[in-house]
Amino acid sequence: MNVSGRETTNSVSHFILTGFSSSPKMQLLYFGIFTATYTLTLMGNAAIACAVWWDRHLHTPMYIFLGNFSLLEICYVTTTTPNMLANFLSTSKSISFVSCFTQFYFFFSFGCDEGFFLCIMAFDRYLAICRPLHYPCIMTKQLYTGLIIFGWSCGFILFLTPVVLISQLPYCGPNTIDHFMCDPFPLMMLSCSKDTTTQFVYFTFNAVFMIGTFLFILCSYALVILAVLRMPSAASKHKAFSTCTSHLAIVFLFFGSVIVIYVSPGSGRPVEMQKIVALFYSVITPLCNPLIYSLRNKEMKTALKKVFGTKIPVHKTSQMS
Repeated sequence: MNVSGRETTNSVSHFILTGFSSSPKMQLLYFGIFTATYTLTLMGNAAIACAVWWDRHLHTPMYIFLGNFSLLEICYVTTTTPNMLANFLSTSKSISFVSCFTQFYFFFSFGCDEGFFLCIMAFDRYLAICRPLHYPCIMTKQLYTGLIIFGWSCGFILFLTPVVLISQLPYCGPNTIDHFMCDPFPLMMLSCSKDTTTQFVYFTFNAVFMIGTFLFILCSYALVILAVLRMPSAASKHKAFSTCTSHLAIVFLFFGSVIVIYVSPGSGRPVEMQKIVALFYSVITPLCNPLIYSLRNKEMKTALKKVFGTKIPVHKTSQMS
């Protein structure tokens, strides 16, 4: 990320993240609540990743994608939550210029990666349910490995341009961001000059990415649901619907709040409401991911019990047919 020339064009060396304005006692309460939420998020997603790693029954593309998605959730929530927790206990609530844009870059890159992984998981379910006979031939190790690499890297490549463009805007004060993280829209509003080109590029990128991935996922699951309805076996229908509803729950939790904020920003919503919605997709959704997948998936619940409960040796479980 190039922020060269900042000394000559900017007088701002740091930003102030106001977060959630409240009394010191409420700040401590928020600190306790979000510390517990962050800890549970790390533990839940790490448990899923470990279960996928250790249980050979879960060494299938669907669960390998889920394990990577859980690791991605850990990275995603860690880009903002520790700094938010520190600000609850801080009086200055400042973040340096470079740290702010670094947080901006990693948070939204991981966010893009989440969108791509949700697309990959939808594509995987489409192949498994709509093309079951061809699934083993199509979803080879080479393909799902390539999809995983694509899912992890694409967000970092795509989001480099918006971050560089916004970081090059002139900032000469004020430097107060009415948010708990370095969000691009407030950052652009703090610029000394209104760069309509940068705003257009950023909002176009958001609209194309979010609406495009969301429609891809919806179309994939629409085809899946049609295929499930044609299944003769009630047990097969139940299993397929159970898996798909888990995936769709995460999709709507993530995309619902993100689209509200970033596809139509600045549409008159109160600032506090924008922060609450941002809190939902940045903190609450990563917490819900392990709950939704572990509670609605028998294979995952069994794997979690084996790995963290009864400690059944892996070599014994792998011999079960």
